[in-house]
Amino acid sequence: MTDRDDTANFVDLEELRAAKAALRRPMRQRRAAAAAAAPDAGSQVAALVAASFAPPSGSVVAGYWPVRDELDPRPTLSELSARGCRIALPAVVGEGQPLVFRAWEDDEPLEPGPYGTVQPGEAADQVEPQLLLVPMLAFDRAGRRLGYGGGYYDRTLATLRGRFAVQAIGIAYAGQEVEAVPAGPEDARLDGVVTERAFIDFAE
Repeated sequence: MTDRDDTANFVDLEELRAAKAALRRPMRQRRAAAAAAAPDAGSQVAALVAASFAPPSGSVVAGYWPVRDELDPRPTLSELSARGCRIALPAVVGEGQPLVFRAWEDDEPLEPGPYGTVQPGEAADQVEPQLLLVPMLAFDRAGRRLGYGGGYYDRTLATLRGRFAVQAIGIAYAGQEVEAVPAGPEDARLDGVVTERAFIDFAE
C-alpha cells in the first residue's frame, strides 16, 4: 500500500475524537451533494468492480444496505451474485462487538437493525467474507477511512485479519476523498476504494 505515512495519526484519544467529529460535519454535506450529482453512481461502481477486481465464483462478499445518502452497493452485489459469489450483509449483535455477516439473497426479507439499518435475521447462515465492501464518510490515499464513530468496521477487520486474508474495499463518491483522515492506531486501513470514477488500489 502506498503513502502509508502517519501524518494524520493521533495519539491522544480525545484529540482524535474531536478531529473526527469536526470532519464528519462537512463530509455529511459533501456526500449528500455528491449523491445528488451522481444518481447512476451505483451502476458505475458495479461496472468498475466487475472490470477490476471481481472475486472468483464461490467467494463470500459482504456488502451493506445503504442508508441516508451512502453510495448504493446493491448493483455491485447483484453483479457479483450473478458471477457465482455468495452475498452477505452485516449485522450488529451488540455494542462494542465486531459485526457478524449473514448470507442474503435479494428476494429475502430483512429486519430492522440499530442506527436505522436493516439486516438479515438470526435464522440466516452466518458466513465469513473474503471481500468486504465498506461504507464511509471520507477516505484518503493512505487507506484511512472516516466512519460514523461506532468503530464497528475497525473491530471487525481487526478480528478477521487476525485469522485469514480479507480484502476491505471502500465504496464512496469521488467527492468524499480528502487529503488526510485523522486516525489512531486502532483504525483499520482499507485496501482500496471504488468511486463512480475509478478503482483506487492502495496496494499499488
